[in-house]
Amino acid sequence: MSFLISAAHKSSGKTSISIGLCAAFRQQGFLVQPFKKGPDYIDPLWLGNASGRPCYSLDFYTMSHAEILANYQRASLSSDIAIVEGNKGLYDGLDLDGKNSNAALAKLLGLPVVLVLDARGMTRGVAPLILGYQSFDPDINIAGVILNKLGGSRHEGKLRAVIEHYTDVKVMGAVHFESELEIDERHLGLIPSNEHSVSQVMVDRLANVMLNQVDLKALKELGANDVLKHQKSTLVSDSPCFDHLSVAIPKDEAFGFYYAGDIEAFESAGVSIKYFDALVDAKLPEVDALFIGGGFPETQMQALSDNTQLRGDIATKIKAGLPAYAECGGLMYLSEKVTWGDVTCEMVGVIPGETTMCAKPQGRGYVKMEATDCFPWPGVTSGEVVSAHEFHYSKLTLSEPVEFAYRVKRGTGITGESDGLLKYHLLASYTHLRHVDQTPWVYQFLAYVDKCMQGNVALK
Repeated sequence: MSFLISAAHKSSGKTSISIGLCAAFRQQGFLVQPFKKGPDYIDPLWLGNASGRPCYSLDFYTMSHAEILANYQRASLSSDIAIVEGNKGLYDGLDLDGKNSNAALAKLLGLPVVLVLDARGMTRGVAPLILGYQSFDPDINIAGVILNKLGGSRHEGKLRAVIEHYTDVKVMGAVHFESELEIDERHLGLIPSNEHSVSQVMVDRLANVMLNQVDLKALKELGANDVLKHQKSTLVSDSPCFDHLSVAIPKDEAFGFYYAGDIEAFESAGVSIKYFDALVDAKLPEVDALFIGGGFPETQMQALSDNTQLRGDIATKIKAGLPAYAECGGLMYLSEKVTWGDVTCEMVGVIPGETTMCAKPQGRGYVKMEATDCFPWPGVTSGEVVSAHEFHYSKLTLSEPVEFAYRVKRGTGITGESDGLLKYHLLASYTHLRHVDQTPWVYQFLAYVDKCMQGNVALK
């Protein structure tokens, strides 16, 4: 049983619907495997929380078709139901031909599509909308719609009558609008579940709505002959062995942007991961390396700043040569200061410069970075192009010249021309990498850690 949840346009409520469906099916005793299309950290946190299983990203920009298929098959093989949440609208994408759209993903995976429609203010107009989406690409199987944000029973009745009269699409759910079902948002999207004070309450609430207002039996029948999900993948990637290494990773309300596949890459290499809380822990665990992912350090900057013992310990160890990698929020934390509005807080201080939160995005979307001659990790050659993504409202103002690991070919990075600041044994960037076949960054970073431990890398 598998299907793809999409929408006519973004902000239709498909994430809330997807979260609720994962939780509702889980409550019924099914093993639910969630996936998210595109580069995203926040929605997968919610979907993973709701399903009780890691949520994996499927992204045409960073993955080949074969790798998408292999990841989908591998993760869904042990599940009863696979739910893929799309991004944006069904036919939206980077290219005119839609080859990286939700529709293209549905075709690749052979999945029926359930369309979430924001029905506010709609009555008879819902019919041409559905008919247009069906006729735009006849190869897409729009198996049903879930009407969302309805104004009440009368509104629901009108829409059901219109859809039944004019289309052959099944109404699989009718969710009435309730303000309590809206997950709060901030500048990067939904507030992540790792810092949402009532995340489980929200998940349970959404599950209850799905159980009462969505036809789960009809959804379970979708993809009943789903052969692809149960085929064993023939794509096998060997993992190098780094079982002698340990890596510290912060996991708390400030830092939580980690791809499930990336963490699994550390684990498959035999690495000992030691998580810590940057808000309260006084020292780093005893480790060979440090990886700080993205998140919302700006919302926790006072608590991060107040933890002077940890800031001092991190600064001392990085300056002494501890290999480290930091992305976006991690870069902010390792800078000298963070300013947001009228408030400025001291940070770790190993990056020579200060970060400032801005009112508008400073870098947003897919990026292409070209490795410079200074790129420190083994396995990456000068001129090699890396496909990745960025999404940040902060900017870094440097106080001294530094070397960079990347030239920006598409995107913004730190300066608009460069990203991947190099200092000591640290690489810090606004670029978010994904450990995929074309960019196995986890193994490259671990190989660099090995070189540093052997004394083969000079401090910058």
